[in-house]
Amino acid sequence: MKFKRIAAITIALSVAAVSCGSDSNEAPTDASAVAADAPFPAARCEANKAAGTITYLSSFDFAAAASIVDVIVAKDKGYFAAMCLDVELKASFSTANYPLVAGNEAQFSSGGSFSEVVSFAADNADADVVALSIEGHTGIDALIVKDSQATQLSDLKGSTIGVKGKITPSVQAMLAKAGLVEGTDYQTVPVDGFDPLVHIALPNIVGFPGYKSNEVGQLDRAGVKYTLFDPAADGIPGSFGIIYTNGTFIKDHPTAVEDFMRATMLGLADAIADPAAASKTALGLIDSNGNPNFLSPDGETFRWVTEAKLITDSTPAGSPVGLADAAGLQNEVDAYAAIGLFGGTAPDISKRFNTSVLTSIYDGAGKVIWPSK
Repeated sequence: MKFKRIAAITIALSVAAVSCGSDSNEAPTDASAVAADAPFPAARCEANKAAGTITYLSSFDFAAAASIVDVIVAKDKGYFAAMCLDVELKASFSTANYPLVAGNEAQFSSGGSFSEVVSFAADNADADVVALSIEGHTGIDALIVKDSQATQLSDLKGSTIGVKGKITPSVQAMLAKAGLVEGTDYQTVPVDGFDPLVHIALPNIVGFPGYKSNEVGQLDRAGVKYTLFDPAADGIPGSFGIIYTNGTFIKDHPTAVEDFMRATMLGLADAIADPAAASKTALGLIDSNGNPNFLSPDGETFRWVTEAKLITDSTPAGSPVGLADAAGLQNEVDAYAAIGLFGGTAPDISKRFNTSVLTSIYDGAGKVIWPSK
């Protein structure tokens, strides 16, 4: 099975009682269901072992980021092993992973946004990728503008914005809402590398999109002044921290899918409760992997503290952390279709996310159902 690789969409994210998607994406209930503080069912353990080695691909090294750090914490604390799962973590990059997961060469990965998942599926009709968790129900990117260059978005008319690949959809949508259209009211030019201190000094651009959990922190630590235009604050929908799999793996190994997410969501709860410890765990794995992206302790701590707060603040009231919000996801793809993404027409997203898996692993109080030892 071959798939086209999508261009990076760097946005890198009430309890639904029914799953969205085809019947093959529904997690069944049976006698081997997990009960809180009861022994883990032996039959379920055997079923999970039968799944073999489960490969998880990260979206950006082993950064302390949503949909990465939670998997790292779950692995470090032995949560996967407690579910009789053999999980292998591999560092990778978001958009490179979609063909591998769609082809079941890897079973789980981290997506930058729900729209990124949908975009890959829209470009590859036979790619059955399914988002299982949406950790951040808001965009994580923003437009960073040089100090004193603009006090409102309209001031950017006629300017040039630096981009890594292409402008991020939520920033593009924010500018469009202000009446600014790329190519007409402003131009974009590529910038090299990922260093915001280099980018902010470039004379030919007014600013660039960046992550609220990354570039913003680097500039603050360096004492560099800037103006931040936040799409989320302007009502632009978004998402980040997506964990997804493929329909084949859900169908063939439903309990392994449930229990991978059970362990991961427990890891997420731990990471949110103790961001410093979670960041330290991620840094240990980063260093053991050679730290090819030169990630720093201060940077990773800032990244996860920021993202953990965004996750907590954006989770819909009454919903457990990570559960997909159908209305919010529809708003996201509608907003981005309006600026030309997905060919200008919002695709059917009903098969691109699943709520039954996370619904099955949480109790009524929004806590992960976890067995006794």
